[in-house]
Amino acid sequence: MAIPLTGLRAAAVTSEKVLAVATALVGGVSIASALTPALASRSELIRGALPEGATQFAGAVTIAFGIALLWLSLALARRKLRAWQLAVVLMAGTAVSHLVKGLDVEEAAASLAVLAALLAYRRRFTVEGCPTSLRPLRYTVLALCGVTVVICISAAGAFDLPDRVQDAFALLVGALAFGALLLWFRPLAAHLHESASARSEAERIVAETGCDTLSFFALRGDKSYFFSPSGRSFLAYRVLHGVALVSGDPIGDDTECGELVAEFRRVAQARGWRMAVLASREGLLPVYQSMGLKPLYLGDEAVVVPSEFSLEGRPIRKVRQSVTRLEREGYRMRVLEVGDVDAQLADELRGVSAEWRGRWPERGFTMAMDGLFAYPDTLVAVAEREDGHVGGFVHLVPVPATGGISLASMRRRADEPNGLMEFLLARTIEWAREREVPEFSLNFSVFAQLILNPSTASHSALRFALLRLDRVFQIDRLLRFNRKFFPEWRPRYICLESMLDLPLVGLAYLRAESLLTPPGPWVRAPDVAEHA
Repeated sequence: MAIPLTGLRAAAVTSEKVLAVATALVGGVSIASALTPALASRSELIRGALPEGATQFAGAVTIAFGIALLWLSLALARRKLRAWQLAVVLMAGTAVSHLVKGLDVEEAAASLAVLAALLAYRRRFTVEGCPTSLRPLRYTVLALCGVTVVICISAAGAFDLPDRVQDAFALLVGALAFGALLLWFRPLAAHLHESASARSEAERIVAETGCDTLSFFALRGDKSYFFSPSGRSFLAYRVLHGVALVSGDPIGDDTECGELVAEFRRVAQARGWRMAVLASREGLLPVYQSMGLKPLYLGDEAVVVPSEFSLEGRPIRKVRQSVTRLEREGYRMRVLEVGDVDAQLADELRGVSAEWRGRWPERGFTMAMDGLFAYPDTLVAVAEREDGHVGGFVHLVPVPATGGISLASMRRRADEPNGLMEFLLARTIEWAREREVPEFSLNFSVFAQLILNPSTASHSALRFALLRLDRVFQIDRLLRFNRKFFPEWRPRYICLESMLDLPLVGLAYLRAESLLTPPGPWVRAPDVAEHA
């Protein structure tokens, strides 16, 4: 299977994007101009009129302003008001610094021309920043000014600072300046908690129309909801690092999908958020492409059809052997609703979960739940012995509109026999077959087809890197585990507004999945206990 990068098309040219490009060009020219020698005749003229060292200082300032303008250009393209305000100040300062460093009239004129254009199109920059960031911003700027004053007084000879202290102060200035910029550009925040009525409405739509294997995962407590005007459909999302991560495809009336995503995108742009749709189905790619989103292959979902599953035959002998061995050691599997779990079994499940997770954070966002006992209508399949000892369990959520089920989590004790998960899933699939469950979604394998069938040299290089990351993210191990059950592979995609957004979206996605949180005492206690 090829790894497509579909949906690439030219974005609409707007005045703010033209200004962003012009700002970036001024920034690049400023850096180049400051790093190249000035014309001798102009340089001598300006040095004779200014104090000693002024031209060198102006050159350093020009480089700093150029770097800042390059960074600001991205925010200008997204119509951010605070970026425009800072760009106006820096553009005027850049024009002055060009004149001071070497009487560079041409560069100064270009800066003033872009400044005039910024002022002329000021009404295009309407995306407000976060108002709650202004107070910490003031404190950060005051601290920055204080440290800068100390450095300047020391440089003037009022007192001497040791070299190490000067270096520390210089690093502090850089950190404070960077922190101030982050606060200045912080976008408007999203809702952290949804109202009970909104959550109830989302649960109703999922129960009535949720046909995707990811539908139930939209009900996690860390997601906000955006409803269509008719109230017949919604999408779930979370905002991190200024990126609105849409969790799966919209749920509800299929005819509203395109309009719903387009309207959410408009709201996201008004708030200064980038937007990305995570784990989208292949069938909806034309809808996303029609509105300018760029799909990128993300991986494959492993789906087992219980009616076609069998432990007979040589290819699946390893799973069959695990089942036989575990049953010989006294293990049995039973499935029950989470709401029917008694106190004793609940304690066993908490113990398994705590042992399995250790000091690692709860992971998952698009294809996992954030707790067990918070969702009493879900299922738990338990591997236990006759004495009541629980070796492991799997958490299952429904696909309401189809009658299917999706795997939310797998957990086991560390000292259990090898093959416990194979035993548990094989017997769960057989249980599903007896109840005519049409589909059982196992896991999501990131870049599965790329790992299995790299088609180009670049794919082979990426495959090599992914295999090296397996120790941390269990990429290849999870893929090999899924392959044991001979599932159907269904591709999933991430849809971006621009390929330039990929680094920031990737960072937000990894954080949402808790893949960037290291183990340690700061992680939360297992949610399986909190929701009991």
